[in-house]
Amino acid sequence: MEKIERVKRDLIHKGAILDIYEDTVKLPNGKEEKWDFVSHRMGAACVLAVKPDGKIMMVRQYRNALDRFTLEVPAGKRDSVDEDTSICAARELEEETGYRAGKLEKMLSLKSTVAFCDEFIDVYLATDLQKIGEQHLDEAEDIDIESYELEELMEMCYSGKLQDAKSVAAIMAYAAKIK
Repeated sequence: MEKIERVKRDLIHKGAILDIYEDTVKLPNGKEEKWDFVSHRMGAACVLAVKPDGKIMMVRQYRNALDRFTLEVPAGKRDSVDEDTSICAARELEEETGYRAGKLEKMLSLKSTVAFCDEFIDVYLATDLQKIGEQHLDEAEDIDIESYELEELMEMCYSGKLQDAKSVAAIMAYAAKIK
């Protein structure tokens, strides 16, 4: 495979958690192309939370990019680039659901959209859950908690009803783990 060389990277927009760049790349045939690149400075974590009855907690929230509500596993960005993703995962679980995990186990790491973004998400399994209080949502968050059997969630993944990549990855990893 021949090398592709980045010739230039121009910052187009600096956002709160994302920076958007226009890259100029030189292809093996000598031609130059413009490619978009989105840098997610913080990284994130998500949590597949299994309740004592075996049901999996999911959150339903509005997503502006899709202009609709989506069903997802609890997730969020790290507070700093140095924050361990297990701390982020535990915090997001508590904030979004009001539950604390007695056991938190990393299942996998993924890159959300490798074609144009460097965001990484570590995927955790939370078990031995204890209700510790109410949700502690950010001002702009409005999240409903729903619980599902694993089989229901897998069917939603296969039918296309559940399309969030981190959630699909978490559900499939958990299904493989318990087999």
